[in-house]
Amino acid sequence: MSKMHVTSRINGESREFLCDPNQTLLDVLRDELGLTGTKEGCSTGDCGACSVLVDGRLVCSCLVLAAEAQDKLVETIEGIAGDELHPIQQQFLEHAALQCGICTPGFIVATKALLDKNPDPDEKTIRYWLAGNLCRCTGYDKIIRAVQDAAKDLAHPA
Repeated sequence: MSKMHVTSRINGESREFLCDPNQTLLDVLRDELGLTGTKEGCSTGDCGACSVLVDGRLVCSCLVLAAEAQDKLVETIEGIAGDELHPIQQQFLEHAALQCGICTPGFIVATKALLDKNPDPDEKTIRYWLAGNLCRCTGYDKIIRAVQDAAKDLAHPA
């Protein structure tokens, strides 16, 4: 199999990489580009740990071929924070909505996708939107509260 040359914009930077035709975006992000914040959980698209945004759309990077990232905008957990924590990240910390860290990046990316589309979601919408992300440690109530407070912070920055 010959490698494919792919050019993408990842976390705001133009990036080029070579990948096998059957290599996942998750594998390239972690192994080729060193973006290890995106976690591998199930490798079947069931847990959401590997969630990233591709052209603003929430996807499980374990189900996306790396070659599909050609000419796409990809945002990972590393791209969400600037010099300081993003309000979503800050609220996850303040609400203790994280423990082992495997699911946390996926939840934060999914939350960003939600709040980009709906800046004032109700609890039912949050629960529905995050249903594709599984947590075995923290419990979902802390996560829901963190999302609600992040929405408030983003609507009314300090």
